[in-house]
Amino acid sequence: MLPIRLIVVFGGRSAEHDVSCATASHVLAAADPAHYEIEAVGVTRQGQFVQAEEAMAALAKGVDSLPAALVPEGKGVSLTAVASSRPDSDQQVVVFPLIHGPLGEDGTLQGMLEMAGIPYVGSGVLGSAVTMDKVMAKTLVGAAGIPQTRWTSLDEADEPSPQALAAIAERLGYPIFVKPANMGSSVGVGKATNFDELQAAVAKAFSYDQLLVLEEGVEAREIELALLGNHDIRVSVPGEIRPAADFYDYEDKYNAGEAELLVPAPISAELTTELQALAKQAYRALRCEGMARADFLVEEGGRGPLLNELNTIPGFTPISMYPKTWEASGLSYGKLIDELVRLALERHQRRSAKRITR
Repeated sequence: MLPIRLIVVFGGRSAEHDVSCATASHVLAAADPAHYEIEAVGVTRQGQFVQAEEAMAALAKGVDSLPAALVPEGKGVSLTAVASSRPDSDQQVVVFPLIHGPLGEDGTLQGMLEMAGIPYVGSGVLGSAVTMDKVMAKTLVGAAGIPQTRWTSLDEADEPSPQALAAIAERLGYPIFVKPANMGSSVGVGKATNFDELQAAVAKAFSYDQLLVLEEGVEAREIELALLGNHDIRVSVPGEIRPAADFYDYEDKYNAGEAELLVPAPISAELTTELQALAKQAYRALRCEGMARADFLVEEGGRGPLLNELNTIPGFTPISMYPKTWEASGLSYGKLIDELVRLALERHQRRSAKRITR
């Protein structure tokens, strides 16, 4: 069989651009060249699709030549044209989107690939869109009866007044976490312990998004699980995060690197089973496919597991929780890539078999 043409797309216009560039380098290094004909397509901060010439030149010299983070520089290209052009019509093509955040993880890129009829890794348009938008995700999770922390939304168009913020603070109580609704990697997230901090956190979050989520702060353990599958869903062993900072913020995730990751998490078999069942339920409720990471807050002696969020393009470096929990579950980094590609082709074939005429 011909090797699968695997097109890794990275970069993007969101504040998570740098995270994506680092993730893509690891995927290029781990994808088995015996199985894949690998290409890299970058998206600049201005939104232009380019051939990642430096990355491809480094890859040609061997994986050890790859930089720690790819750079989206090169000749401008059309992603759909790159994915559609192939010398042999029998060769399978799969796009692996590794763009975190808006205009990559939110259904926009997925919609473009759907229109072009190109298989891709991860959730479809609807699953990507509703999971990316924290307000919509929390609304759907609540409708499905999945426990979560108390929360409310805030729209910049409503021009929320100090009185409105004070009413939210009275209802939720301090501390309050303030998050842009359509952002990940803890970008723009703030923790407020008083009214002045709340106003500052809201102003900062509004600089990233016009819609915010405000959540009650809870004393809880942070437990994450990885999910894999389309219809048949597999869930990894849980992992626990013990932040070095006041909370698991961007610096603690990507720069300081001092957070403690415990895989498997030191929790009971009963709690593991409960978390895995809730993770599956949320995955289905949000129409996820391919992969996702489910993040829980566990109040010991309180309400128990509370779903924080799902991520449809989770961190994918070898030290990220998603691949680490799969490795602890018996699935290596390279084999995880293989399984995600298989799932992308499976979903594409299933959808392509549906009738388009009366």
